[in-house]
Amino acid sequence: MRWLDARGIKYEILDVIADSKALTEMVNLTGQRLAPVIDVDGQILADFGPEELEKFWEKLKR
Repeated sequence: MRWLDARGIKYEILDVIADSKALTEMVNLTGQRLAPVIDVDGQILADFGPEELEKFWEKLKR
C-alpha cells in the first residue's frame, strides 16, 4: 500500500480475513490463499512485495 500511496495510485482494500466473499474472490482469481493480491483490469499479481509490484506496474504501462 505504501508503494501505491507514494505514487498517488488509488486502490480498494478488501479484507480477506474478515470478509469470506473477498477471500473466495481472491482464491478464485489466484488459485491460492496468499495475500496480497492486486487486480488491474484483469491482470493479476499475487503474493508479492514492492519489487514485484514495481515490475508488474511497469509491464502494465507498456
